[in-house]
Amino acid sequence: MSDYEKMKSGRLYLPQDPDILKEQFERLELLYDFNSTRPCESERREELLKEMFAEIGKECYIEPPLHANWACKNVHFGRKVYANFNLTLVDDTDIYVGDFTMFGPNVTVATAGHPILPALREKGYQYNLPVVIGKNCWIGAGAVILGGVTIGDNSVIGAGSVVTRDIPANCVAVGNPCRVIREIGERDEKYYRRDMKIDSEYLK
Repeated sequence: MSDYEKMKSGRLYLPQDPDILKEQFERLELLYDFNSTRPCESERREELLKEMFAEIGKECYIEPPLHANWACKNVHFGRKVYANFNLTLVDDTDIYVGDFTMFGPNVTVATAGHPILPALREKGYQYNLPVVIGKNCWIGAGAVILGGVTIGDNSVIGAGSVVTRDIPANCVAVGNPCRVIREIGERDEKYYRRDMKIDSEYLK
């Protein structure tokens, strides 16, 4: 099995492989073009995103700059995904994001990992594990999501959290390491933040 083939297998491989680097640098040209667009060039941005992503649904919006190891070759977005500036996707293997999910500024999703053994790191070995983020999630500013993690539908990840393990659906999770603090429930149908009530007109 070649190093290229090992990239998505979870096995150790050498990312400095010449075949890997050749394709990676070619794809990074697309990312450079996207980040160089002007705010008024919405159609150009949309064209580039379709070329860059493995899959991207309708009405997604990504605020440049966007950072991605493979220019989103291994990223699968549903529809109406929103990403604020400085989203970093270490997409050496697959990242899946469901419909309506939102990313705050400076979020990192990192599929890549490096072995604990120093001798293997000296040789440059790496491994990659996929990330799955469900539908209608909110990932707060500065959060870090590590390889192998699944976040369930509708969940909220607090700003600055470091997600090292799976988070179930319909909950609020915060901290380093990120942990569930409560489920989303009836109170959230009445208050959008602490004692700030939701006007009935927004629920029609």
